[in-house]
Amino acid sequence: MNEYLQSIIDRDPAAKSKLIIILTYPGVKALFFYKIANFFSLAKFHLVAKIISQLARFLTGIEIHPAARIGKNLFIDHGMGVVIGETSEIGDNVTIYHGVTLGGISPSVNSDQQRNIKRHPTIQDKVVIGSGAQILGPITIGRNSKIGSNAVVVKSVPEESTVVGVPGKLIERAEEKQESAVREEMASKMGFDAYGVSQDAPDPVAHAINCMIDHLHVVESEMKEICSSMEKMGMDVPKNSKLPDLPSCEIVSSPQKETDPKSSSSE
Repeated sequence: MNEYLQSIIDRDPAAKSKLIIILTYPGVKALFFYKIANFFSLAKFHLVAKIISQLARFLTGIEIHPAARIGKNLFIDHGMGVVIGETSEIGDNVTIYHGVTLGGISPSVNSDQQRNIKRHPTIQDKVVIGSGAQILGPITIGRNSKIGSNAVVVKSVPEESTVVGVPGKLIERAEEKQESAVREEMASKMGFDAYGVSQDAPDPVAHAINCMIDHLHVVESEMKEICSSMEKMGMDVPKNSKLPDLPSCEIVSSPQKETDPKSSSSE
């Protein structure tokens, strides 16, 4: 219990004490009721288990199916509107914010064909799921991944990844971290911070900036090769040239010109 409470303090700066967590955090209460309901579910007392889970839902706003499998130190922050389905599996040290659904993709017909099969997602260790995210179907979210707020994820996500948007789009993979480091290094030379900007971000402006940074990286590499070749030929090449600082600026839409009513035609 002490380890669980400390894990919440480590993840929530608003947690002032363990006593406050025990008495006021709905996620802690929901997990307490879940453990009782899960005990009765495993013992095949399904009605009792379901009644307990519905009582927890009434008291906390969090619905956890008694048959779900949950690992250590699950932290449900705020909690209101969280739904965790019957065949969901959650690993250790997972963080879930309010409004999250771990649901199944099951039509209202032929439900008998979907009984006793995997219908809900598997969340591996140390995943963070933002508020309002919907993770649907028997998919797997790899460990250490992050799901953005209000994302709708219907495909499996590899480890160390970030997913945002509707439908969920992978914006950063583990193998892209080296590329991101190169991009950030080039961005720092240009005089602005590219933190949080990734190549596949849905923002078209961010995507355009990334294309420019990648292009400049290639140009810089080619210029270094040209200078090196010139030095080998005995030519004088200036060194230690510093890039000029870029003034701070912001992207604004250009004002539209008002239409001259005299120049407009009704023909």
